[in-house]
Amino acid sequence: MRLILLGPPGSGKGTQAQRLIHRYGIVQLSTGEMLRAAVAAGTPIGLKAKDIMASGGLVPDEIVVSIISDRIDQPDARKGFILDGFPRTVPQAEALDELLKKKHMKLDAVVELRVNESALLERVERRAAETRGRGEEVRIDDTPEVLIKRLASYRQLTEPLIHYYSERRKLLTVDGMMTIEHVTREINRILTAIGAVEPQHAPKEAAKATAGSRSKPVAKAVKAAKRPVKAARKAAKAAARGAKKPVRKGAIAKGGKSPKKVTKKRAKR
Repeated sequence: MRLILLGPPGSGKGTQAQRLIHRYGIVQLSTGEMLRAAVAAGTPIGLKAKDIMASGGLVPDEIVVSIISDRIDQPDARKGFILDGFPRTVPQAEALDELLKKKHMKLDAVVELRVNESALLERVERRAAETRGRGEEVRIDDTPEVLIKRLASYRQLTEPLIHYYSERRKLLTVDGMMTIEHVTREINRILTAIGAVEPQHAPKEAAKATAGSRSKPVAKAVKAAKRPVKAARKAAKAAARGAKKPVRKGAIAKGGKSPKKVTKKRAKR
């Protein structure tokens, strides 16, 4: 299973990504973490990225794509992955499509968590107020001002991906304003519907346990309700069997005799 989660800051992508990882045994590929790992390992691509990052510049898309290419070839990514932080732009999405095509892979889905921006701002303002109320310092990246800038950046750079993947019939939209549990269930439902994951059936033991957990009065009532139905079925089967029995030639009503036999007896007399 290969997924991309889309959504503005604060939409819950990180939370849902972790739940998918634990449920399906896939890995989360964070471009930031992969870049830092490549730099620490001193790989050729990592050394190129190191100089750019040290000067405060943005790492070119081709370097990021090369790092992703190496990462998805590793054994732990065989079951699948969720891309985190990439792609952010349409050119990056196109580069990713080319990479996957070369590797004979495909994206299963792009899940968009759609949220109300006003509600996100209210949430951040409330969280900041609660933090100040406890006498703690509010994180510099967890303020309404910072969120407004990040939302503007998302609309400008990343939101066009919604149209891009919608045209390719990869986009699946989920209401991100639902509770965390509801969002998780909806994501799992649509992934099952498109065949990205196998439907998970409840084990027979669980069904037996549920049946056995009925109280005795309820069980008796259910049993009693089934009796008339069973009796009616038996009567219907008996009637059907009687209707199918062939009538013997010359047979008459019970207690009577065959006409031929009566004639023979009279002749003997």
